Amino acid sequence: MTAPSHAIAVTPTRFERFVLLAVVAVALAWSLAIARDRMTWLLEVIWVIAALPLLAWRWSSFPLTRLLCWLLAAHALVLIHGGTYTYAQTPLGFWLRDLFGFERNPWDRVGHLMQGFVPAILARELLLRLTPLRRGGWLVYLVLAACLSFSALFELFEWWAALAFGAEADAFLATQGDVWDTQWDMFLCLLGAIASLLLWSRLHDRQLGTCVVPVRHRPAG
Repeated sequence: MTAPSHAIAVTPTRFERFVLLAVVAVALAWSLAIARDRMTWLLEVIWVIAALPLLAWRWSSFPLTRLLCWLLAAHALVLIHGGTYTYAQTPLGFWLRDLFGFERNPWDRVGHLMQGFVPAILARELLLRLTPLRRGGWLVYLVLAACLSFSALFELFEWWAALAFGAEADAFLATQGDVWDTQWDMFLCLLGAIASLLLWSRLHDRQLGTCVVPVRHRPAG
């Protein structure tokens, strides 16, 4: 049985949707105008460019929860900031470096943490609304597996970019000399996904409402 996609309890208001869309669209246009490296900018923000028309196209038949919409907008801004300056040169990254005494610009770490933090709720919502899956251990496992698989796919994209563009892809890779950068990226994605499930699952359940299949309770005795 597939849950009705239109029956979620809490979606963003029309004003909220307008504000979120306007903020992301303005940030995207501004970032293109001042981007240091247009190729790196495109590689970093292609996810945002693809998501905006897809969400607009599917919204009437498949609206998303308010929580997921706000998280997607926050993730888009992280990607846009990284694409604008390249991840190794982001102003917010340098601010974090100075604040916490890091040895490198950590904005790519923030990006990969968000790579798990936001897609975890996206995967959770899709699995609960489009499959008979119930809340519980299997849902947690599949959400974490989805986030890790996407992180691994992104690392493959980075590898392919390096093969295709050579030194021109260095800004996109943003390894900053760390030989364990790939492992750190996937580990932070996993941490972000775990943190997101711990932090947001109850609120997400309330916003989904009764449209999803309830938890199956074992009979007593």
